[in-house]
Parts: sequence; structure tokens; C-alpha cells
Amino acid sequence: MHLERLGVLPALQSTAVDIRESVFFNRFGQLVYREPAGLFAGNAGPQLSIHRGHLQQILAASVQARLGDGAIATGHQVLSVDTTDQGVSVHSCDPAGRALPCVRGRLAIACDGIHSAIRRQLNPGEGEPVYRGVQMWRGTTVFPPFLGGASMVRAGWLSVGKLVLYPIRNNVDGRGGQLINWVVELNAERPQERDWSRTGLLSDFLPVFESWVFDWLDVPALLRGSALVLEFPMVDQDPLDSWTLGRTALLGDAAHPMVPRGSNGAGQAIVDCAVLAACLARHGLNEAALQDYESQRLPIARDIILTNRSQPPDAILREVHERTGDKPFERIEDVISHDEMAGIADAYRAITRRAVADPARFAGFAGLGSPDRPI
Repeated sequence: MHLERLGVLPALQSTAVDIRESVFFNRFGQLVYREPAGLFAGNAGPQLSIHRGHLQQILAASVQARLGDGAIATGHQVLSVDTTDQGVSVHSCDPAGRALPCVRGRLAIACDGIHSAIRRQLNPGEGEPVYRGVQMWRGTTVFPPFLGGASMVRAGWLSVGKLVLYPIRNNVDGRGGQLINWVVELNAERPQERDWSRTGLLSDFLPVFESWVFDWLDVPALLRGSALVLEFPMVDQDPLDSWTLGRTALLGDAAHPMVPRGSNGAGQAIVDCAVLAACLARHGLNEAALQDYESQRLPIARDIILTNRSQPPDAILREVHERTGDKPFERIEDVISHDEMAGIADAYRAITRRAVADPARFAGFAGLGSPDRPI
């Protein structure tokens, strides 16, 4: 587990929720499939669900502890990077558009997200994001624990309403309530702007879920309880042929924006960092390290992008929806076998496990950037 190698696992575990199982339901609240997760599935590390902001705070504190308070500069919008044989110069501006002093270094790693200016610079002829015909809304709600308080749930299907939810922090109200992260998805012809901070309207999707009142969860009450709703179109971009140019490389969403399935948007960015760190430890701060990083990560990320489009883990729900004609079932075994559903889940894991199959790739990762070995 890469974050354990960095020494931040205790801080994460004190904040996150340790997920015990992944559970699938139809839109009538009937159990379709469940399987253990994380340590409870025999994996080497836990499956932790955490608020994105809390994760970033923990990582930032670790960076500052290792490299000093001045190691992180905020309020910079990256515009472009110039590369020479000796190093790089990064140009940026402040939120008001005023130019900031140029930053120089030996390498530039562009982690500037789905709107990456450096990706556009390296690939000026790239096409527009590909819309997948699905609109997504998300929020967080303080709510009583459901299904034991440690389950990741996927329910329904896109044409009739799909729900993903899981707890991301325990006892946030002093009365045992959890902070629940929820996502709803619906087929939609017209995509909204690709902006993570775009505010959504509860009225755009709540009517679809009004009947979702189950003995294990009151879904409409959960959705109404969120103080803020955000909306985002399900989009990705076609895989690139290269992530590097000279002394510059892309990482995370800048390199491989994908449809958010299986938590692989964030997960693959973390693996990117681990592989890159190991390559820098192996080769030094040079182009060979970036080429090694790209050769390891690009093919795997490409396969995940394409798999997320066609056969993600929630394809289990698609099969049940289509085979039942969107009707309740008497016995799930009469619709689809447990082995077939396990096969769908296992096939997806086989793709993602390639990213961490060889521990030797990460030799030197834990020490890179530590106080006695700064980068």
C-alpha cells in the first residue's frame, strides 16, 4: 500500500472509514451481490473511504513535515512550461490572472487535473472530452449508519436511476452519525459543463428516487439532507500515446482522465506517484526516469480508461436490470449466478491489480523526498 509506505496510514485510519464490504442492490432495494473489501477480503491493506479534503490535508501535512512549510505554494494557475536540456521553467498566474514569477527546476510534473493546461500544450491537436450520456450529481449528508456502517453500496441502473454511497467519516455529530458520500447518476442527452464546483439542483433528480425507501435506508431523506449538491457530466478523454515531452510529464487526471468507476480516478493517481517516485530514485532527476514512468503506467491507465467505459464493476447492475426487465425478482439465483457476478468483479480487479503487481517497481519510494533525501 503506497500511502502506508509514506507513513500516513495511521492518520488516514483515524479519519477515514474502513470499508468492510461492497454491496449491490436493484432499485427496489433487493440485495443482488455482496463481497468483502479491503482487509476483510484478505488484501494487504484496508479499503479506506475518506473525504477528498481530509485526504489532501493529511498529505499536505506530511509534505510540510518532510520538506518544510514553504514546500507547498497555493493560488497558482499553471499556464505553460518551457523545457531545455538543463531544466524547465513553469509559468503561472494568480486567481485574478496576474502573472506570477517563473518557477524553475530540473523536471516538471503536471498534476493540473482534468483542465490541464500542460496536457493541452503537449497535445495541441487533442479532441474534446467524450461525453458518455450520463449526468452525475453528488453530495454529503450526516446520517445514521446503514448496513452496519462500513459498506460501499451501488444500486439501480442508469436508465432508471443509479446510486453509489458510502460513509467517509464516523461520528461526525457526537451521536454516532456518519458523513455519507453519495452519487446519483442518470442518462441524459445534454451534458453540463465539466466543472467540479458546478452547483446542481435537487429537483433535477430527486423525483426519480422518491420511491427508494427501503428497510435498510431512506434514500430520499439522505439526498435531501445534503447542504450542497454538485453536478458533473460523465466524461473522459481518449488515451494519449505519450505523457512525456523532454523534462515534462503528466500525472493523475492530467494524464488519464477517466469515467469515475471503481475509485480509480484517485487510486491510479496515487499509483502514478509511487511509480514516478521509484523511477526518480532509480534514474535520478532526468528524462530517463520520466520515460520509465510512462512505459510502466501509460498502458495500464489506458486499459482502465477503456474498461471503465464498457465493463466497470457496476456492470453487475446492468446485467440484473436487463435480465429482469427492471422488475423485482423472487430469487437472484434465477436471474444471474453468484459465480457470474463474481467473474465480472474479478475481471475488473484483474485490470487494476496490474498497477501494483510488482513490488520491486517501488523500491526507494518510501525514502524519496524524506528529510535526509530531498528531491
